[in-house]
Amino acid sequence: MSTSLELTLRPDASPTRHLPGDLAMWFFILAELTVFALLLLTFAVAQALQPQLFHDGRQFLDSSTGLALTLSLLTSGLFAALAQEQVRQAQARRGAWLLLAALLSASVYVWLKLGEYSHLANSGLGMEHNTFFTLYWILTGFHFVHVLLGLVILSWLAERCRQGAYGPGNCSALESGVLYWHMVDLVWVLLFPLVYVLN
Repeated sequence: MSTSLELTLRPDASPTRHLPGDLAMWFFILAELTVFALLLLTFAVAQALQPQLFHDGRQFLDSSTGLALTLSLLTSGLFAALAQEQVRQAQARRGAWLLLAALLSASVYVWLKLGEYSHLANSGLGMEHNTFFTLYWILTGFHFVHVLLGLVILSWLAERCRQGAYGPGNCSALESGVLYWHMVDLVWVLLFPLVYVLN
């Protein structure tokens, strides 16, 4: 009797907590992070073995461009997080606009990165140039593919929000997409200093 009365008086005493998004997305993210971790480790070990080569190769990269790339992705991630919060508050239309802002910010990254790739390729600094640029192209190229997939995901989520498909009790797919985009942000935050800055 007392237990029943206690539950009646405190219906939210122990709310159910769960991980955002789908479990399958978490497994996918962990698998992708493992691959990125191995690539980053390979880059770090190669740099330790050939420090002068990596120092010289890094001189061909513009760290200010790298910083701009970082800011564009982090801004996009912020907009995506705000969109998710709006949907949780039953403001799906606002969420759609914020996802479009995230998409626009991410597009700046794509534009800058394509410009950097074009400049390096035209300068003869392709994948076969030396160890530094082999790993540079593999690392940043693999990440770039994830960014392009993220753009598709953000576009889909924005359209679904516009249609009102997500709400406070139905946003698992949205959470999964935003989780993926945060993974893309996290990897770049680790990749940027290693490739562009650290000697």
